[in-house]
Amino acid sequence: MKFIDTIQRLLRKAHYLSLDVVVGAVISHIMVARLPDGHRPVGWATTLLLAICVFVIYAVDRLYDVHKSLTTNSEMTIRHRFHAENRLVLRQVLLGLVAVCAILLFWLPKSVILFGTGLALFSGAYVWGVSRLGVSNSKLAWKEPAVTLAYTVGVWGSSWAQKPTIGWSEIGLGVLFLFIVFQNLLLFSVMESYEFPDTAYNLATILGFDRSDVVLRTITVVVTVLALVIFFMADDRFAQRAAVIEGMMSAVLYLIQRYPNRFLTDERYRWIGDGIFWLPVLIL
Repeated sequence: MKFIDTIQRLLRKAHYLSLDVVVGAVISHIMVARLPDGHRPVGWATTLLLAICVFVIYAVDRLYDVHKSLTTNSEMTIRHRFHAENRLVLRQVLLGLVAVCAILLFWLPKSVILFGTGLALFSGAYVWGVSRLGVSNSKLAWKEPAVTLAYTVGVWGSSWAQKPTIGWSEIGLGVLFLFIVFQNLLLFSVMESYEFPDTAYNLATILGFDRSDVVLRTITVVVTVLALVIFFMADDRFAQRAAVIEGMMSAVLYLIQRYPNRFLTDERYRWIGDGIFWLPVLIL
């Protein structure tokens, strides 16, 4: 029992640190790198740098949230309390990871360095901008779209920057992934509003539950239709399988949306919602 409890505590801490999100980003990136035929090589330095960048962005964003919560004495979620309790260690870890990123630059092609510089500037501007907003600022409605764009561009763009050509099926799958990431983030906003009805202020509360529900259902339909189009029209089997995987990812999110009460317990919606980005491992 002690061993199982220890494993559960470690998994929970990893979840609070968004390490499951990092793993999902890496797995999704490998799928993208192998498109369209599934046989393309995957650059280890680019993959490692992506993992570090995703962790750094999520950690810095949470630390800024913690700083605002401590300043205003507002209520924090369990995830943010964990970051508050370990903020000194996390700052040291972040500095170390930045140094590792600088070393990895020597193994990256020029195209990836230029791409990464642009993405870093965008991500830095996003974190700085969010840190300047109050907890009830209407501009927070742009948070989910900004994260959607940064996450998708990071996962797909870091691979596309190294390819001489990009086929229509890859572009289509990238668009599907963009929809899925936004579906994930908007769904999380809705679930957070259910969890903290008195304090949550996000895109779901700004749009309203009814409108958010319509948007989420519409995304599910669009992703399903486009995934079927790519499945039947793509020339490469790997691209067809990727379309099936992305359709499954959206379907899982719809299931959470359809039965929210079953997934609110112990933040199951977060575990499963972030876990969908592990699904591409089925075709790797």
